[in-house]
Amino acid sequence: MKPDRFAGAARRLEERLAELGRISEEPGRLTRTFLSPAMERAHRLVGGWMRAAGLKVRVDGIGNLIGRLESAVPGARTLILGSHLDTVRDAGRFDGALGVILPVLALAEVERPLPFAVEIVGFAEEEGVRFASAYLGSKGYAGRLRRADLGLRDAASRTVQSALKQRFGSAALPRPAHRPRQLLGYLETHIEQGPVLEAKGAAVGVVSAIAGQSRGRLTLRGHAGHAGTTPMRGRRDALAGAAELILWTEALARRAAPLVATVGSLAVMPNVANVIAGEAVLTLDLRHPRDPARRAALRRWLAQARRIARRRGLACEWRLTQDDSAVACAEPLTALLRQSVRSVQSSAPVLVSGAGHDAVVLAALAPVTMLFVRCRDGLSHHPDEFAARPDLEVALRVVVDFLGRLARREAGP
Repeated sequence: MKPDRFAGAARRLEERLAELGRISEEPGRLTRTFLSPAMERAHRLVGGWMRAAGLKVRVDGIGNLIGRLESAVPGARTLILGSHLDTVRDAGRFDGALGVILPVLALAEVERPLPFAVEIVGFAEEEGVRFASAYLGSKGYAGRLRRADLGLRDAASRTVQSALKQRFGSAALPRPAHRPRQLLGYLETHIEQGPVLEAKGAAVGVVSAIAGQSRGRLTLRGHAGHAGTTPMRGRRDALAGAAELILWTEALARRAAPLVATVGSLAVMPNVANVIAGEAVLTLDLRHPRDPARRAALRRWLAQARRIARRRGLACEWRLTQDDSAVACAEPLTALLRQSVRSVQSSAPVLVSGAGHDAVVLAALAPVTMLFVRCRDGLSHHPDEFAARPDLEVALRVVVDFLGRLARREAGP
């Protein structure tokens, strides 16, 4: 691809990210969740771009958008590229979407036929917004969805199973989309969601590993009562217990870097100004690049939650909704990606991802590698999330170069 065509592709990538970013289920802000009408509109838009690039397009039984380009070589293995099309609430337009749209544009500029098949996947769910458990899309694709996942409930008390039945007419547990021996690997391109590349003055970097992650929901139950007539002594205030635990969570993580711990959601019942809270439900997101340290931190957190509950006369119920081990990126593919990065920007910074990605799940199916793209101020999960067009152009160049190198390797001498 000539330099001016790279610039044109980067411009189209920017325009397509903006167009997709206007598809939302909430007026005035970007929110696109699992199996929503907004996701169906996103499928129509992105699926059209895939078809224009020569891909055969389908939506699988869990709601993943898949575009496939067959190889001219009989029995050739498949390279998967992709990321997720769902968003957090009030999101930016780059997170996830970049890794779906960029490969479509890159593939359009690669010399064909390729000695391997290509599958570009827009995973239906990664963020865990609707059902408080992430990776439902990639779990379905990799054949790792479990019966317990189908029983997860959203805020309206609808299960994953019922949502799938409404959308597709059935909700069977999917089998893996591929056998491992059929796959070359998985490449995910994603904004960094952190400040490292910006500090290094680099447009892109290569991921070496992804931190492990535990998520869950804790329910504290006390006793509701009149705010004016119930004495302070002996109150069983669930919200006060939750507040104590939330502050302890922050202190725990501050003392134990690189551990990060977040209580991102808190629901209070009956949620009335003049009534003592009888119930508080909070979420925990705990991450660490070393699994033993993460698990030890979770045990400490749960012990503290139970101590607080006992002291305050509260019932305490914990449900683990996600538990993902740290994932190391596959060295052969990552080495090839580093070569491509060096060929475009001379240096190839190596980073560990604190954020989870679909590559965490795909690693059980295929070797994975990840390309990070610089984002302004390291900001993500926010409407001001931004990656500049020159950096998008660098990322496009790298992916095209990577596909070329992989094709030469697979074609052999």
